[in-house]
Parts: sequence; C-alpha cells; structure tokens
Amino acid sequence: MALVLNTFADMKNLLLPGIHIVDIADQGRGIGRHEGKAVFVEGAVPGDVVDVAVYKRSKSFDEGRVENIIQPSPYRTEPKCEHFGLCGGCKRQHTQYETQLKFKEKTVVDAMRRIGGFEDFKIQPIIGGAITEQYRNKMEFTFTNKRYLLNSEMHDVAPRQMEGLGLHIPGKFNKVLNIDECWLQDSRSSDIRRFVRTYTLENGYSYYDLKNHGGLMRNLVIRNTSIGQWMVIVVFGEDDAEKRENLLRAILEQFPWINSLQYVINTKRNDSLQDQQPLLFHGEDHIREKLEDYHFRISPKSFFQTNTSQALALYQITRKFAGLTGNETVYDLYTGTGSIACFISAKAGKVIGVEYVNDAIEDAKLNAQLNQIDNTRFFAGDMKDVLTSGFFTEHGKPDVIITDPPRAGMHADVVKRILESGAKRIVYVSCNPSTQARDMALLNDRYQLTEMQPVDMFPHTDHVENVAVMELRG
Repeated sequence: MALVLNTFADMKNLLLPGIHIVDIADQGRGIGRHEGKAVFVEGAVPGDVVDVAVYKRSKSFDEGRVENIIQPSPYRTEPKCEHFGLCGGCKRQHTQYETQLKFKEKTVVDAMRRIGGFEDFKIQPIIGGAITEQYRNKMEFTFTNKRYLLNSEMHDVAPRQMEGLGLHIPGKFNKVLNIDECWLQDSRSSDIRRFVRTYTLENGYSYYDLKNHGGLMRNLVIRNTSIGQWMVIVVFGEDDAEKRENLLRAILEQFPWINSLQYVINTKRNDSLQDQQPLLFHGEDHIREKLEDYHFRISPKSFFQTNTSQALALYQITRKFAGLTGNETVYDLYTGTGSIACFISAKAGKVIGVEYVNDAIEDAKLNAQLNQIDNTRFFAGDMKDVLTSGFFTEHGKPDVIITDPPRAGMHADVVKRILESGAKRIVYVSCNPSTQARDMALLNDRYQLTEMQPVDMFPHTDHVENVAVMELRG
C-alpha cells in the first residue's frame, strides 16, 4: 500500500529502502520503482541500489534524493568539480561518459517512439565529444549580495563574505552559488572571474540584490573561440562612470589578450541583454570563429553553438543529410547568424535564411560577406508570417528545408507551411528530441523519417542534439 504523507515531518522521515536505479530521467535524476510507481532520484546513477529520501509524492510517481548508497553502480565515477551537486552545470559528472552517451541515445529513440509514434527508422550511434571538459565557448555569471550558503557555513558564527559571483542554483533563481573553478570553459575564464570578484570586493563595489533590484555589479559574460579570441562583457546594474572605467581598465591591464571588452548598463528588472545595447570599451565589437574554411563573426548578442568542436560535427552531418548536388534551393529556417546557411552554401544553388531576430540576420549577412558567399539571402520576421505562398513564388520553392528551431520546436503554422512547400527533403536539427518528435509526427503524412544522428553537444548534462532527415513520400 502506498504511503501517504500528512505532515512535513512525515515527508522528512519517509525513506524508500533498496531502490534499484534502472534508467536516467531529466534534471540529473535516476529512475527506479517502488510499489508500482516510478521514483525519480537526485544523485543516482543507473545500476545503483540506494535508499531514497522522498520529498514529493503524487499518485503516479515519487521524487527524492539519495540518502544512502547500498551498492554503487559500476558506471559511477568521482565528480571532478568541487561544486558538483549544487551547481546545475554538470549534473551527470558522477556518471561515466560512455554511460551518459548510451542513455542520451536512448532518450532520442524513446522520444521518437513514445511521442512521435515512429517505429521503423535508422539511428546512427551517438557522436560523443572528444573534449568533455572546458568545452563551452560562452558562460554567463551572476553577481549577488546574498550568495548561497553551504551547509558547512550555516552554523559558522564568524562574519561571512556574502557577496558572490557564480551560477544560479537549479530551481532557485534568487540563489547564486559562488564559483571558484569552473570546468565548463577554458581555465582563463575562471582567471577572469576570480580577478573581477577580488578587484570589486577590495574596492567596495556593490553587488546586485536579486530581490530588491539594486547594486552596481550585475552580470559577467565571457566568450571565447577555438582560434584563441576572447570577449568579456561586464553588465552593470547602475551607472557609475568612475567605478566602471576603473574596473574595465583593471581587467584590460590584467588580461591584455582580451580581443573585445564591452559593457552594458542594465537597470531593468530582468537579465536579458537582447533589448540592451552593449558599448565597446576596447578592441573590436566582435570576435571570430572558424569552422573548416568558414569564418564567423560573433557579436555580444549573437547565437552560436556553445560547443565549437561538436558544432562542426553537427554542421557536417546536416550538410551530409541535405544531400545537395549544387543546384538546389535550400531554405534554412531559424537561421540565427547564418552559420548553417554559410556552411552548406558551396553545395547549394541558393540558400534562403529566415530568422525572427533582426540583429541575428544582420550578423548572417555580414558572415556571408566575410566568407565571400553570394548565393545566400536572409530575411527577418516571424517564421509563420514570412513563409507564405507569395514568398515561395518570389524566392523559389525549396528543394530542401533545414530547420533548427528553439527548444519549444516549430509553431503549428510553420509545420503547415513546410507541408505546403513540397520540399523533397527536410533536415530537422533539434536540441529537444521531444518537440522534434512531436513536429515530425505532424509531417509524417507527407514525409517519411529515414535516418537520425544524435550528437552530444553538452557532456555531463541531460541535453542531446539530434539531426533527423525526412523524405517526401511517393
């Protein structure tokens, strides 16, 4: 009989003993079963046998965390990062990488069968990352005047340094964990972050109050590229010209190799920079990346795949799946800054890129110019409004459609436009196999799923990228 929790004390004392972990769920959790119900367990690895402290119950599943490991999984490994378990950046760091890949591939297959209703398709073995640490080319850190306190600090009577610079605790937006060494980006990123924290604390700079929305130091964005270029953006919550200039000069003096040093004064209540104008303090207003023989400019608000080496694999697969012969008209939907459009352009007759964000389209045009590409055209606007029969008539009906939407997938009207286009082939690039499967199920009447290729863009996380190709039926 299922246990019923009547009080908070009941919740605290509820322990599920000897749960065998058999699968991986989202948010870094393992899956077991108890009395016919699924149990989602924080900190568990497939193959573990654990006692689970339950903190949430429902009719169909329980949620909890590992209270005691009775038998450790053979796939368990020691996390490298001292912040593991609190920081949400590397939730799978306690699981051997090959096991992570196995379950990510399973995630894709499960989504296609369970959500998409697909059974007969070919899936290539997932492409893992040759680099599983320091693979990110962009990190965003937050300043706080009330950092998250570790358990070891809770009863410390000595005065604490409450200012912190780090990452948000998952599920607790107003809680920021001060980060020392981060293994997600090149170690120079940690050097920059530690210097900025030390300098601002020593010189009396106020840190941002996430609840009351005040304070000078708000965010720190660090970007780098595989060809050794660096961009640093300091986001201030107030306009203090003297302190701003002093800090920026100090950063440049300490790290003269920074190619682009910029700042933003953001006094609104959210951290988004898409509606803000970065101001240049030193260097160029962008940095550059190179994939194969293609060069890409990355400006402060540009989207670029966060794992450069895996982005190359992703683009090569996309180009291969497109099956271009040199004469096709290709539509690249959700083109962003035109990276895929430029990457496939030499194999196509014409590439039409469409993207909602106007700034991204301007970058896409510049990227085409940078690479001396003359067979691309880029258009900004809401996808469902741009893709009309008149647009197809004016620019030519697509032979191939490449679509790389955000995690939410494609709007139903965009799916309808794709169905109306009559393209011979669709290449769907997705960072969310669930919404990808949903969208492809809507295309299934006219298009057949033939092949898929998962790519691990984010080692030690739950995320997996998937490239799928669908062919026009009949």
